[in-house]
Amino acid sequence: MPRPVTLFTGQWADLPAEELFPKVKAMGFDGVELACWGDHFDVQAALQDPDYIPQRWELLKKHDLGCYSISAHLVGQAICDPIDARHESILPSHVWGDGEPEGVRQRAAQEMIDSARACRKFLDAGKEWMAGRTPGSGKAVVNGFTGSSIWHALYAFPPTSQAYLQAGYDDFAKRFLPILDAFEKEDVYFALEVHPTEIAFDIASAERAVEAVKGHPRFGFNYDPSHLGYQGVDYVKFIRHFADRIHHAHMKDAWWGHGNGDVGVFGGHTDFCDARRYWDFRSVGRGDVHFEEVIVSLNDIGYTGPLSIEWEDGRMDRFHGATESCAYVKDLDFPVNQAAFDAAFDRKNQ
Repeated sequence: MPRPVTLFTGQWADLPAEELFPKVKAMGFDGVELACWGDHFDVQAALQDPDYIPQRWELLKKHDLGCYSISAHLVGQAICDPIDARHESILPSHVWGDGEPEGVRQRAAQEMIDSARACRKFLDAGKEWMAGRTPGSGKAVVNGFTGSSIWHALYAFPPTSQAYLQAGYDDFAKRFLPILDAFEKEDVYFALEVHPTEIAFDIASAERAVEAVKGHPRFGFNYDPSHLGYQGVDYVKFIRHFADRIHHAHMKDAWWGHGNGDVGVFGGHTDFCDARRYWDFRSVGRGDVHFEEVIVSLNDIGYTGPLSIEWEDGRMDRFHGATESCAYVKDLDFPVNQAAFDAAFDRKNQ
């Protein structure tokens, strides 16, 4: 059976859930990956208001939608980052508080732990509804970011020693091991979206992140090829290399090798959609990611979770883009063969 195709609601947080959900269904999606911002999923309300989770499921049921995961990227970014004014605009007020950096990081860590508790409570409440839908992996997953205390040292000048970089991974481990232990207690997986500005942004740094948390069983990845391809990272190899740690998958496209030669991989401090850029995000199927190779590799590792479209293309109307992306992924995804293709050659099978 093909996997459910969902829409990550993070880029649609300007629309309240009551307005967005019927549009999601009309665009052809099977469900949503709920962002923990806007009014799509409120972690504290889920934990404190006994009516909140039932009401969220009633809204999903009303529009015949499922939900397989929630996403806490914004608070995750603040856990390991050096904190500056940019973070205030993306964080809940109770996490930002007075803005003192270490206090922000500590509150962000607690909010991530609360996200695991809310995710478990939310998905448990929806089990009966979800039992009749296209099955996913059965895992409870919180997708997110980690931030990084060493991203600013991406380029090795002033000269950057491995000891300096290791201190950044040690900081990540110190902050995330208690979070991962809380995820273990709740039977929830944390799926880091490997991404520039995070502690892991390619295969080598992802390996180092796994090592830093001593291979914690609750630490894994939200696979997204769009953040790997333009860097020159083998995004299909990533799937096979981390086969047992891919807990969720984003379908997002990008193109690279474009522009006029003025702007490189680092972006040149230009805005998205500047025609000079070497790379940009594209609607799924319109970029340079070879999604058939992605689908085959996900099949090969036995990934059964949702294919969640994170739609980003600044040159295209988002409703048009999300609709065509959903259709593209549904057409490309296919069920795994249950028998060898040449089995019928054997007389006993005829």
